[in-house]
Amino acid sequence: MAAVTAQVRIEAPAGQIWERLTDFEGYGRWNATHTDFPQGGPDPLETGAEYEESMKLMGFPAEVRWTVRELRPERLLDIRGKGPMGVTLAMRYALEPDGGATPVRIDGEFTGAAVSLMAGKLKDSASSALQTSLSELAALVA
Repeated sequence: MAAVTAQVRIEAPAGQIWERLTDFEGYGRWNATHTDFPQGGPDPLETGAEYEESMKLMGFPAEVRWTVRELRPERLLDIRGKGPMGVTLAMRYALEPDGGATPVRIDGEFTGAAVSLMAGKLKDSASSALQTSLSELAALVA
């Protein structure tokens, strides 16, 4: 298993950040691993919704089938996906409103036999991608 976390405090209200986080048409403007939603993002965005995403993981293309596990508007988006080579991915986007600013945290987890072979590289690559994504997200809402 490889687990990664990234966080940043964004000087914007949670609602404004949530709009960008759940704007699946504009996802590529901030998400460093995203390349496409072949059939569009989840519509409607709700617990149990499923959707496919084309991504780049460690520089390689990957197709992931996501399921929304938990959704609390302006607070939490928790998704789990099945990727290539039996890899399971989990991503948790948490927002904690704090006055006019919002701490945002992303937790990612990768499990499966293929992960054990490259856990260190995957962790480094994913950590870097999450930090880049949060920086880009902050720039979009600032």
